[in-house]
Amino acid sequence: MQNIYLKDYTPPAYDILKCELIFDLFEDRAIVKNKMSIKKIKNTPLELNGEELTLESIKLDGTNFNNYIIDDKFLTIKNTPELFTLELITTIYPQENSSLDGLYKSGNIFCTQNEPEGFRRITYFLDRPDCMSIFTTTVIADKQKYPTLLSNGNLKESGDLEADRHYTIWEDPFLKPTYLFALVAGDLGSISDNFITKSKNNVELNIYCDRGNESKCTHAMSSLKASMKWDEDVYDREYDLNIFNIVAVDSFNMGAMENKGLNIFNSHYVLASSDTATDSDYLGIESVIAHEYFHNWTGNRITCRDWFQLTLKEGLTVFRDQSFSADMNSATLQRVSDARALKQRQFLEDSSPTSHPIKPESYLEINNFYTATIYEKGAEVIRMLHTILGKDNYKKAMDYYFKTFDGQAVRTEDFLNSMLEIYKFDLEHFKLWYSQERTPRLIVQESYDNSTYRLSLTQDILDRVNGEKQKHMYYPLKIALLDQSSNMIIEQTLLISKESETFEFKNINQKPVLSINREFSAPINIVFENSEDIFLMKYDSDAYVRCESATQAAIKTIKKILKDDEVDSEYMDAYGLIVNDNELDLALKAQLLELPTLTTLIQDDNNIDFEPLHNALEKLKKELAFKYEESLYKIYYKYNEASNRSINHNAIARRSLKNRALCLLMSLSNFNVINLAGAQYYDNSTMNDQVIALDLLETNVGASAQLADFYLQHKSDTLVMNKYLSVIASSQREGTLKRVIKLQDDPIYNIKVPNLVRSLVGVFARNYIHFHASDGEGYKFIADKVICLDVVNPQIAAGIAGAFKLYPRMNIHSKAMMKIELERILNTPDLSKNVYEIVQKLLG
Repeated sequence: MQNIYLKDYTPPAYDILKCELIFDLFEDRAIVKNKMSIKKIKNTPLELNGEELTLESIKLDGTNFNNYIIDDKFLTIKNTPELFTLELITTIYPQENSSLDGLYKSGNIFCTQNEPEGFRRITYFLDRPDCMSIFTTTVIADKQKYPTLLSNGNLKESGDLEADRHYTIWEDPFLKPTYLFALVAGDLGSISDNFITKSKNNVELNIYCDRGNESKCTHAMSSLKASMKWDEDVYDREYDLNIFNIVAVDSFNMGAMENKGLNIFNSHYVLASSDTATDSDYLGIESVIAHEYFHNWTGNRITCRDWFQLTLKEGLTVFRDQSFSADMNSATLQRVSDARALKQRQFLEDSSPTSHPIKPESYLEINNFYTATIYEKGAEVIRMLHTILGKDNYKKAMDYYFKTFDGQAVRTEDFLNSMLEIYKFDLEHFKLWYSQERTPRLIVQESYDNSTYRLSLTQDILDRVNGEKQKHMYYPLKIALLDQSSNMIIEQTLLISKESETFEFKNINQKPVLSINREFSAPINIVFENSEDIFLMKYDSDAYVRCESATQAAIKTIKKILKDDEVDSEYMDAYGLIVNDNELDLALKAQLLELPTLTTLIQDDNNIDFEPLHNALEKLKKELAFKYEESLYKIYYKYNEASNRSINHNAIARRSLKNRALCLLMSLSNFNVINLAGAQYYDNSTMNDQVIALDLLETNVGASAQLADFYLQHKSDTLVMNKYLSVIASSQREGTLKRVIKLQDDPIYNIKVPNLVRSLVGVFARNYIHFHASDGEGYKFIADKVICLDVVNPQIAAGIAGAFKLYPRMNIHSKAMMKIELERILNTPDLSKNVYEIVQKLLG
């Protein structure tokens, strides 16, 4: 196994100008005819990527040709003309393709997933993002079994053929790399709509799904139309084809794929009704629909030169979809949610042996780099640019980027130079965000005398995983100084550029309270021993700082419990102030009442032992619930609207706050609250409330009756069964692992369906209490699953293997047991490079 390095990049030696594809789909195979118009750029052999293909014939300029070399990775042709056509016929077997890369079957639907390197499993080609071609695609299949035949671009022609077969021909007028190629064939239901662009182009919109699920597509359609309008209004980007299709499939490795004009989605991010989807499902659909649509310009029209540039399209598009969600819902709460998600997922990744920059220097398997670092941290880097440039200059710079690089495969440097073209800043220093790994720390000290407040900041930059030193960074830092009545004295954005620096603020009449990293202006960890967390938790006007201060205050309280078995009274009082504040925004109140997760509690821990942390967290919950029981019941009864199915911001906020109260009350495990949760499960009309009640009952006291009822109602709906599996796999009760193992034999479970695997095995791997159980059985189970899954779907197996990322930071006992299982995985014969890369990094 060999690493691929950015420094070794060379441009393609050939340009495939045009590609005409014909797919003949059968029940046991697919025949792919590929006619390419090719231009030689360098005098070197033509090497076309190809894997698991049966080559049936090859013609060069219309003549049978046999002067080629073929192996398991390439088709190599020497001595080619300067300009020529190459015609290939290959046979592939989509029905046997459990990796879900290339062309495969999801149930009875033929579909594709080609990012990053799936196209080489379809036909021989230059399967790299900087080779962009014009594609025309013909799809042929049985008319009764596959009445819907789709591909990229605009529909040019369709018709019937002999033997009850039919065809469609699709033309995509835009250059695209192979990873954006898509094909779908199936017997699908659909809903349709249209969108009139600013230029008065009437775009046909279709969302396809399994028949019977059409009514569950309406939220996705509304989200799509809102995305199209938002991109016109905010970025001046119009859609550029006559038709936009979305297809929902159950078996899909990723969330969704932005194929030009034919987005293929994991059905989880399309299908929703109040009977089947939670509030977070609805918000997730809105976000992911927008993300894939926004890729039309930031990813499709302008794409990546190579896969090291992945954050160029993903980080930028995540920033765009986060901005869209903020405009559609609550901007302040969206920011809190995004920041918390980054800290839960990406900060944890940055503290592990798999830490990497947003622009990696090398990889063994590129699929392993579709990470929170590339996506979410990448989005934070774009957000910092937005802050540095300002809204107007950022818009001008994006306009320049679109105009300059439309139709090209480019680098992150090209994007950054577009920013610099409009606004001058220290780009060379800022670029360290692309090349350095780990989460920067900022150590804060303050002093006050003679009406002058001094803020001293020191950057603490951790070494790389390999021990190399890293440089101090350049970033915006939003701060405010508040007086003791919480009034704003000053608010300012500082540019942090030195290893250590001090900022002075004069004419400050009293010692102020520092509010730092407002709006989460930089993705860093603040180290401030004198932070007035309780004050900020109660009074700060910045939602992020207020929520972060509440989290830090809770962490300090939990540490006090671990040390003295006592709960901090000042924190208890501050929490009660929020509980009883009837004027507070409901969504913000729900966020402020959320206690830190175990993932948050271990952020700075290098000798992790989950059991005492869990026990301390549970003690804090019980103390809060006992002290504020009456107030929490009042919140619950006030906002528990059993028949309210609305998904507007206010309705979601009311449910969120009510369920936060119920979560705390359940820690008491008394008769009243158990009945209350049971009533919510049986009486409330939304899946959101039912699943939350089910989860709370199962993890606290057991929910065998409710689980049996839930199973009976929903066993035919795979998406809802994902929730059933997750509730059982996440339970804190004794015997969870045994129940998870048993569920693998249930008819609803299928190891070949990624959503089901993630819901059962993946959720258990994040169940820190049982995965990290002292007997090591959790480690053994997940290792078994990684080995088993690696044969079926290496990409999913590698994702599950990531559960061991805490290995270097665990206590000695847990670390020893983890090592045994990691070595067992690594020594498995024929291990995929997907899993090998993850495990060998963890073992160092």
